[in-house]
Amino acid sequence: MANYKEIVTKAVIAKGKKLFTTESAVVVNNKPSTILGCWVINHNFNGVKKGDEIKIDGSYDVNIWYSYDDDTKTEVVKETKNYTEVVHMRKLDEEVTGEEIIVRSLKQPSCVKVDIVDNTIKYVIEKELGIELVGDIKVKIETNLEEDPWEEILDEGKIEDEVNKIDTEVSDNFIDDHAI
Repeated sequence: MANYKEIVTKAVIAKGKKLFTTESAVVVNNKPSTILGCWVINHNFNGVKKGDEIKIDGSYDVNIWYSYDDDTKTEVVKETKNYTEVVHMRKLDEEVTGEEIIVRSLKQPSCVKVDIVDNTIKYVIEKELGIELVGDIKVKIETNLEEDPWEEILDEGKIEDEVNKIDTEVSDNFIDDHAI
């Protein structure tokens, strides 16, 4: 008859990823001629579970380098963007307690599109976040109460004695001695 034991352990009970796209605009003092670069730095975020929702609060800094005055001068405009994303997650198992949230940045925020409209720079930022819901769960395992057989452990000296015994018992002329 099988014997079962229950183990309580932490396990990932729900896991998912989501791509977020944000459109923003910044008004600048000088009419831009060309966008020379746009980069995103200092991405920070934190996730909290509220009911069936995961609320992620975060921020990042956007730096846009542009030229103006017919491409004769340049300037960098900087702004910090705060965001709140809400994600609905479905549990894989309903009998779970002690839930924790792990949020990872699978794709760091980056600028995917920039346009100039008069004195306004419009840009699109993409980021991908991975969310794991971790909880305590019970796992049943079958146990076998029969003991595995024990293997004999030989001391180093006994092993050498066995090798020497084999060497002395083996005849170099074995084939000649047993020829028909």
